[in-house]
Amino acid sequence: MSPTALVVDDQTQMVSIVAFALETQGFTCLTAHSAEQAWAVLTRRRVDIVILDIMLPGASGIALCERIRATSGTPVILLTAKDSTDDRIAGLLAGADDYLTKPFSPRELALRAQAVHRRAQGGAGDGLLVNGPLVIDTVRRRATWDGRVLRVSDVELRLLTALARHKGEVVTWSTLLNEVWFTESGSGGREMIKTTVYRLRQRLDTEGRPLIVTVRGMGYLMPDQDPR
Repeated sequence: MSPTALVVDDQTQMVSIVAFALETQGFTCLTAHSAEQAWAVLTRRRVDIVILDIMLPGASGIALCERIRATSGTPVILLTAKDSTDDRIAGLLAGADDYLTKPFSPRELALRAQAVHRRAQGGAGDGLLVNGPLVIDTVRRRATWDGRVLRVSDVELRLLTALARHKGEVVTWSTLLNEVWFTESGSGGREMIKTTVYRLRQRLDTEGRPLIVTVRGMGYLMPDQDPR
């Protein structure tokens, strides 16, 4: 069965362009022109990924992204005409998995959507990653700490997974961009990583045990939590 994408933009032409690009990569597309229409679709239909413009009539794309993230782990890619660090950070804080600035290549968007969906379905690997109390189930797409399920978004889970795969090692900025955001570089790349790490640190209660350590000028490290 082909994955279903919901394309949300108030510009009919943009919806058509994005939907066509996604369909060439095997997606079935649903469309909406406002946050209210999109939410109505999400409550009735199974959706595998949401392509969401920030500037919408009525409730903003950021508000809709926050609402989606509060109720599900459905991946969200934000589209915007704004290209400022503050806007990217706002999108990431809302729980977005990726972020593209207009104008963009429709083919690049479709390939990013395909990659985000594949990772969300467990394409990053099978089985369990265990680091002391932290257990990441890459098939069921969830993480637990000492048996307690961690409420994290898809992009946050990918970041935890990337660090856990290299526990005890420094994971560079470029490696994280590649493994978590599927890009080699890009404007605001470090800000995206820093924002996601900040959000994770705020959400996780690891009982005083450091889970993500900053290595200045290089990236991040997940300490080996396993007892010696």
